[in-house]
Amino acid sequence: MSPPSADAVPPPGRPRRSALYMPAANPRALAKAPDLACDVVILDLEDAVAPDAKAEARQAACAAAAEGGFGAREVVIRINGLTTEWGEADLAAAAEARPDAILVPKINGPDDLGAYAQALPEGVALWAMVETCQVLFRLDALGAAAKAHGLTTLVAGTNDLAKEMGCRLDAQRAPLLAPLSLMVAAARAHGLVILDGVFNGIEDAQGLARQCAQGEAFGFDGKTLIHPSQIEAANRAFTPDPDAVAWARRVVEAFDSPENTARGVLRVEGRMVERLHLEQARRLLAAADAIAAT
Repeated sequence: MSPPSADAVPPPGRPRRSALYMPAANPRALAKAPDLACDVVILDLEDAVAPDAKAEARQAACAAAAEGGFGAREVVIRINGLTTEWGEADLAAAAEARPDAILVPKINGPDDLGAYAQALPEGVALWAMVETCQVLFRLDALGAAAKAHGLTTLVAGTNDLAKEMGCRLDAQRAPLLAPLSLMVAAARAHGLVILDGVFNGIEDAQGLARQCAQGEAFGFDGKTLIHPSQIEAANRAFTPDPDAVAWARRVVEAFDSPENTARGVLRVEGRMVERLHLEQARRLLAAADAIAAT
């Protein structure tokens, strides 16, 4: 068996294999949320809500977040941007509701973070959509500013990015391969979680599976979703393989042996492993343990 690669596994803490957008203006959808198998529920006030339903959606999302009842699931509210007529009210109401995080759209660079960060109470994280052409050239600066603004997570907004670029997407997303790689690299460079964009084909199970596998191979921590039927595929793709977990445990055990603690390279079951593989193994085990705990 080969040593574990730098697989897409969450940093130690909560798993985020599947992050489901739920239109906050849909009471039936909100009622089902606590029973779904996703790791993250994103109560959406932006793209999934029509202009005439924004106020109603805001009230419903904030009430649901404040009430709780989502179990181990992480609860995030995606607000409208501050450049819109709904953004300020969304931000104020979401901050008062105190979800786990607030997701903000169309960030163009680090200068956009301050206004959101100042409004968030302690314990509420900031997440940011990466969905404009402009931000692609500022990802490193965005990551460098993350700690100062409580930014913990980047979310690929592939639909909006494709619209700005004027490109067409299929399951393999060839026009976005470079941007997706840059997003993952920036997240890893600055210790951020990075979630892949959505797959639009609700009834295309094969296409979804291919894109989940692609996102996992790229190094994403999980995938954002638009329908509950997509949860199982995402959870399966971003859950470490049992054989890989077993191998990781053997790598950790080998390096932890007293006679090997100072060695940089070992031979484990006939294969050469280095300390970089030890780091990957520990990361994978932390992800597996976090998933098992939920």
